Amino acid sequence: MLWILGIVIALLLFVGPSAWVKYTLKRYATDREDLPGTGGELATHLVKRFELNEVKVEAAQEGHDHFDFGQHAVRLSPSILNGRSLTAVAVAAHEVGHAIAHEKKQKISHLSSRYLPFAHGARKITAALLLGWPALSLLLHIPYAVPLHALVVGLSGLLAVIVQLAILPEEWDASFNKALPILREGNYIPQEDLPKVKKILTACAMTYVAAALIKVLFVWRWFKR
Repeated sequence: MLWILGIVIALLLFVGPSAWVKYTLKRYATDREDLPGTGGELATHLVKRFELNEVKVEAAQEGHDHFDFGQHAVRLSPSILNGRSLTAVAVAAHEVGHAIAHEKKQKISHLSSRYLPFAHGARKITAALLLGWPALSLLLHIPYAVPLHALVVGLSGLLAVIVQLAILPEEWDASFNKALPILREGNYIPQEDLPKVKKILTACAMTYVAAALIKVLFVWRWFKR
């Protein structure tokens, strides 16, 4: 009975945040005629308004909305770029919030540039270890061991979670120090929709942490081999 309870708690901890993020973004993704423009139009307008002269607004794959600080590009998925919904407007404002922080060289923007390269490097090392495991076993005469393999995957997942938690203040800044005041004070949305927008912006801030938590669960597949 206790192990069932443990599994339920683990699922809530690791799957719950991701499920809530997806549910929230989808819930408010219906187009609305009363909004003045699409997410892409708002992003383009805000880039000009805040004089982010080097920043471009570009299309991205669905679900891969982000600000590329290396290429100075706000990249929005088709449903956000062309959508006229609360989700489209809030996500676009969130990503422009990142652009404002980076282009204005605010201290909060240093978190991602400091930790993300480390996370990408660790991910490449982990992938190389997993792909090169057979050759490594032959060279070092180490037999294949599921627990050891699972440990590598698990540590990689936990590292991703830690990195995303370290960057969380930057995500929070983009949502609540940048996007929310912009949307509220600029009258880009009806005031009665602010509570909904706050939920969407919370989901935006938690997206990467939620995704990282899901990846930790991948460790369990190795014990089934």
